[in-house]
This record gives sequence, C-alpha cells and structure tokens, in this order.
Amino acid sequence: MDKKSVIRNFSKAAHLYDEYADIQRLAAFELLSRTPKNGSHNILEIGCGTGIYTHLLREKFDKTALKAVDISPEMIKVAKSKLNDGSIEFVVADAEDILPDGKFGLITSNASFQWFGSLEKTLVKYKNKLEPGGFLSFSIFGPKTFWELDSILKSFFKDSSVVAAQFTTKEKLTAILERNFENVEIDEIRYCEKFPDLVSLLGKIRHTGTAGMNSKNFFGVQLLRELEKDYKSRFGSIQATHQIFFCRCEGL
Repeated sequence: MDKKSVIRNFSKAAHLYDEYADIQRLAAFELLSRTPKNGSHNILEIGCGTGIYTHLLREKFDKTALKAVDISPEMIKVAKSKLNDGSIEFVVADAEDILPDGKFGLITSNASFQWFGSLEKTLVKYKNKLEPGGFLSFSIFGPKTFWELDSILKSFFKDSSVVAAQFTTKEKLTAILERNFENVEIDEIRYCEKFPDLVSLLGKIRHTGTAGMNSKNFFGVQLLRELEKDYKSRFGSIQATHQIFFCRCEGL
C-alpha cells in the first residue's frame, strides 16, 4: 500500500467520514461485543480514525488507560474534538513503525489493518507488546469487499480493479495468526449496502477515505451511465458487499 496516498485520502475524508462510515460503525459495535474485559490496565487502539471505535472502548473500559494511534493528523484532530475529556492519549504515528512505550493487555483495531504493507511483521511487533495474558482483537476488510464493482470495472478495463482486491484473504490471515499466536479465532461477516446510483456508491467510497479504485481511466457522464446499466443488469441494483474478518488471539 502507498502510505502517502493512505494519509492523503483519509485526511481529506476526515471531516465527512462519520457521515458515511456506516459499515465501519457496524463493525465497531460487532468488534466490541467480541472483546471481553480481561482486567487490563492498558489498551492500545491502532487506526483510531475519527474515534468511532475509540468512543465505544472508552465507554466499555471506562477505568482503563487508553492510547489511540492513527497515521492521519486530520483524523486525530476530529477524534480529539469529539472525545475531549482528556482520558485518552492520542498519538499521530504510523503504527507499523512506531508504537507507544510499555505493554498492553489489549491491542485492538477496527478496520485498519488492511492498509498495512507488512501485516505479519507488524502483528509480531504487537504480540511482543502484549502483557502476559493479553490479547489482540481486531477487524479487517477482506478482498471480496466491493467485489461487484470490481467485476464491473474488469469487464470494461483490463487494468482496473478496486483497491480492496489486494486485501489479505481469510486463508492467509489464518496462517499468519496461527504461526504467531495462540487460541486464534476468526469469523467472517458480510454486510451489503444498496445505493440509488453508481455515483452514490463512488461517493461513499471516496468519503470513507479508501480511494476505491486502481484505474487510469476517467469516468465521464456517458461512461458512468454504461457502468451503471451493466451493474444493474448483473446484480439488479447498485449493491456493494463489505467482507470483514473479526479476529481474536493471544500471544504465544
């Protein structure tokens, strides 16, 4: 992944992100329900974004020290404006390279690990930051996210695809976790959204910071109409699948 593009895209989307992040919000509630209290006095959240999941963590673990890291300063700025009681330490950093000092009973992340360039290497770093008895709990988007749009793009342009097609498969993710952690649990949920038109779908992708597509092609009005017609012909509507893996594991 191009980290500069990730920072740029999410920083641009920061102030509108919450209006469009319905799936990320659903994933946050689901992840929280799978994250039991374990007596930890330290929590590290990776990729906190605008603080959707951070807020839920603060409510559930109300007496626990909480550090929240994100690569985008604009995302952190929005999160701070929403959660400004001083009980959360926010850090602007690339969590693949820089981690706060100390050990953590829980390292957790909602829908951010798919942007990592070296997922296994980074997860090993996190394992080494866990307290005895601590665990890692996270959600991560899978490669079948936006598969409908991906299939439409490929039928029109050989060199086009959605960015999500590069995300880690469940099989690879399972192998990574089982090599490095104990008591690995991975569940998959697919959420499906429907949109009135293709422009609305593309807007949703843009405003959640994901850029969406690897394409050198410009989508003019006529091309958008053709793409939308084909989309509805194949799927009956402008729908978009979001594949999310919910993972929990403990250090070896």
